[in-house]
Amino acid sequence: MWWRLGREALVLGSLWLLYTLGRGLAGRHVGSAYGNASDVWALERRLGWPDEAAVQAFALDRTWLIRAANDHYRYVHWIALVLVTGWLLVRRPEHYRWFRRVLVLTTALALVGHAAYPLMPPRLRPDFGVIDTGVRFGQSVYGPDPANTGLLNQYAAMPSMHVGWAVLFALTGIVVARTRWRWLAVLHPAVTTWVVVVTGNHYWLDGVVGAALLGAALTVSGRPIRAARGAAAPAPARPRTTRRRPAPPPPSRRRTRRPGSAAA
Repeated sequence: MWWRLGREALVLGSLWLLYTLGRGLAGRHVGSAYGNASDVWALERRLGWPDEAAVQAFALDRTWLIRAANDHYRYVHWIALVLVTGWLLVRRPEHYRWFRRVLVLTTALALVGHAAYPLMPPRLRPDFGVIDTGVRFGQSVYGPDPANTGLLNQYAAMPSMHVGWAVLFALTGIVVARTRWRWLAVLHPAVTTWVVVVTGNHYWLDGVVGAALLGAALTVSGRPIRAARGAAAPAPARPRTTRRRPAPPPPSRRRTRRPGSAAA
């Protein structure tokens, strides 16, 4: 078991390294990120979605709440990944392969989104009325410099993988777990969506697109129960046939002559 846990940690770590490299390369071509941010902001206002700045203003008046949101943004998605992965490997191994396939495919689609649509997050657009809460409270993931350095890409807001992963974790718990409390898992993507918006790291639309990419990955990967059954179901046993011995031939009837019936 420990060998398998270590092996999967190595596999997922390698895949995350590839994602980080691709995201860093995408960060070298972000000339349209500012204009794309204006387009996203305008679209959300036309749709009548809540103003990210107004949502953030509510939390800014409560220091404990905004600090909790910053910590959630920094750590919880990693903690959730480790917990869900370990739980599946140890308790529900028949579902793990499906989970890993969906996770990898969703993240790969997100990487395409980062490269195709660079997007400046609202925390870097003070004209939107949104501030960088991580910098304000000393909990920043990226630091105060808005420039990309090394493999850091601050303009990969579209889509939000925090939200995409959170929905996947919740879906996995609801489908795989057997307790009635499993439905509380829906709180995780709801809270995560609020966190990425209130910290100024994403727009609402980023979360919607992240969930949509997860839906595409699920369409390709199949439903989790089917996938698990298909992986775990043994091959149907061939019916045993017993060879029957051929029935013995019926005894031959010989004609017997009657006494005195000889020809004259």
